Amino acid sequence: MIKKYACYVSLFLLAAPLVATAQNERADHDSPLQLALTQLPVDCPRLAAHVSAPAQMLLQAFYQQQNDVLLWSANGRLSALQAQLQQLADDGLDPSRYSLPTGGTEGDALCADIGISQRYLQALQDLRYGRLLQSRFEPLWHAQAMQRDRPAEVLAIAGPGLQDMATAFQLARPSLEQYQSLRRVYARQRQQPLPHWQALASGPLLQPGVQDARVPELAKRLFSEGYLASVSAGGGTVYNKALVSAVKNFQLSHSLQADGVLGAGTLNELNVSPAVRREQLRINLERFRWLAQDLEPNGLLVNVAAATLTVYQGGVPVWHTRTQVGRAERQTPLLKSSVTRLTLNPTWTVPPTIMREDKLPEIRRDQAFLSQQNLQVLDSDGHPLAVDEIDWDNPGNILLRQDAGPKNPLGQMAIRFPNPFSVYLHDTPSQALFQKAPRAFSSGCVRVEQAMQLRDLLLSPAERLRTNELLATGLTHEFRLATPVPILLGYWTVQADRQGQLLYAPDIYGRDAALSAALGGKS
Repeated sequence: MIKKYACYVSLFLLAAPLVATAQNERADHDSPLQLALTQLPVDCPRLAAHVSAPAQMLLQAFYQQQNDVLLWSANGRLSALQAQLQQLADDGLDPSRYSLPTGGTEGDALCADIGISQRYLQALQDLRYGRLLQSRFEPLWHAQAMQRDRPAEVLAIAGPGLQDMATAFQLARPSLEQYQSLRRVYARQRQQPLPHWQALASGPLLQPGVQDARVPELAKRLFSEGYLASVSAGGGTVYNKALVSAVKNFQLSHSLQADGVLGAGTLNELNVSPAVRREQLRINLERFRWLAQDLEPNGLLVNVAAATLTVYQGGVPVWHTRTQVGRAERQTPLLKSSVTRLTLNPTWTVPPTIMREDKLPEIRRDQAFLSQQNLQVLDSDGHPLAVDEIDWDNPGNILLRQDAGPKNPLGQMAIRFPNPFSVYLHDTPSQALFQKAPRAFSSGCVRVEQAMQLRDLLLSPAERLRTNELLATGLTHEFRLATPVPILLGYWTVQADRQGQLLYAPDIYGRDAALSAALGGKS
């Protein structure tokens, strides 16, 4: 049924320019609804200011789909819509944005009907795709242009939804597991009073067994969120085992290094206010509405904020690992692409930014840095250059390249996918950094823990055997996958599992505040 309506709506939208051109010629034959829609500023001036040109076309298609009759006088339909609009608060959307107009005179009744339809369609659209444009706030680059007919998809839900409003809103709501789980938690939390906790004072690094005046307040803070069984378990001013265990659990649930040490990173997360924490749930529902448009049943999903990678097969997560992502000044971009090839035993050509900001200062201090790092100097065509003949203050158009081997920053393998940012996934010799958190260490590329296990999930048994043979040669080889695998690099700072347990991630790129401000009033 949805596909059938979508086909009709697409045809209408394609014909809209012709309709506009011919409207004067056939004005006498238009229904009162269509006439009002084509001249909203005249017939419904209060409504016109809130209806954009795309929304106007959507309304024209919607009413044509319903045979150009008034829709909201049907018994019970309006109250059913109002009930669903109120439930949008559980989705982190403000129901007051969709408040319904009322009409008195006959003309007002027509405008009110159009206004109600506009709110109905807008609510479905915001619920399905997000209230904000992702491209304005957290742009996600696509290797292939999106092929979605959003107006047709909305109307394919809205038309049948007039007979079953609850089903329409449920169809519009993302079925993504991340969305549904977080929505359940947010719906429960928003009905409860905000908890209260005091900010902890800064101070020296707090190690287990150390005495510190902040320990009683730390115990109260951890008790307030259920990490500690009782305040008395804090045990005075000594940072005891019970409290250390509670801090470790807090660190685990906030994507921090679970070492039980109270340092600046853990203190910052402890001092995030209850209101900000709840708002974090709301803004990430918006992010998951965006994510739902791009996540495929099979493929790789990287959460840049948490520095993690998950492999999906048939819509189910089958493997999860830690990653290292770009530092705040060299952020990992958000993108949707497909893994097409592996570089085995890769060489590493130093990117321009790293060359300029990291390598050249070291070389100027001591040219022995080149041999220590096994770096070759090449011209733009890849021909070797003599180190002594280069003016390192003005080196010109040169390349630095590191041969394959155990010290190569790309490890045994780089995982390539088309993108304009020159980023990729790769193995790394810096394995110790996976024990840290947050893991924003790279210059934009994504380092993968247990990269060879990821390779096994990307390839068929025959492909795995062949790549083993190529790796054993020690030489650099490009290996193209028989079947490209989708990859999505996204960004979110909290998620919930099916049991309702929340896992936060530090907002490493400082994006939450801007998104919260753009979403406006809290529901």
